[in-house]
Amino acid sequence: MREQGGGRVVIVDYGMGNVFSVEQACRAVGLAPLISSEREALLSAEAVILPGVGAFADAMAALRRLDLIGPIKEFARASRPVLGICLGMQLLMTEGSEFGRHPGLGLIAGTVERLPSETQGARRLKVPHVGWTRIFRPSPASARSEAEGAEQDPWRESPLAGLREGECMYFVHSYYVVPEDRNAVLAVSRYGDVEFCSGVGAGPLFGCQFHPERSGPSGLAVYRNLAAAVRHHGDPVG
Repeated sequence: MREQGGGRVVIVDYGMGNVFSVEQACRAVGLAPLISSEREALLSAEAVILPGVGAFADAMAALRRLDLIGPIKEFARASRPVLGICLGMQLLMTEGSEFGRHPGLGLIAGTVERLPSETQGARRLKVPHVGWTRIFRPSPASARSEAEGAEQDPWRESPLAGLREGECMYFVHSYYVVPEDRNAVLAVSRYGDVEFCSGVGAGPLFGCQFHPERSGPSGLAVYRNLAAAVRHHGDPVG
């Protein structure tokens, strides 16, 4: 059963993401998704989703070729909800390090770094990291939320609201983000002995390294929270 809603969200189509799975997840929570690479469509939306799978430099080149870098930044400056998924989350950062250093959108200060190949006991962990992995609140935020109440919970007013500590999400990635401001880190996960940032937030900007559209009911909750954020915002930019 589809939920009630109607918020218009543009899924940015720049040739590097499974936009149709994202579209289906949006429809399931009552959003009205449009897959588009048109500036006007993006600026008239109530929320923007930036998906992505692939190489950082190729993704930025595609956005540049389609003349979408400026509109995405303009949309973000207007304080409308922006959701970056996997590579889309990484593109929100200042710089990526895949095959050299490359500028990102610069919406959240920080870099994108490669996961190291680590050992876990006698087993060597492979990169890319593929599979189900838990997400946690970053310490000491978790301890604060338990000690001081739900109003201190960093997930409370984000797309992670209502999710349980240690919820499992589906990941496919070789790189992870390193925000300059620790307050921008909303979630962390572990791959072997490596703890990495799996969720970022800065005002209306949110990014997740995992794929919520492939993460079952827990992932659908992320889209449901996005739909709630859309309903609480005003008129479109354009």
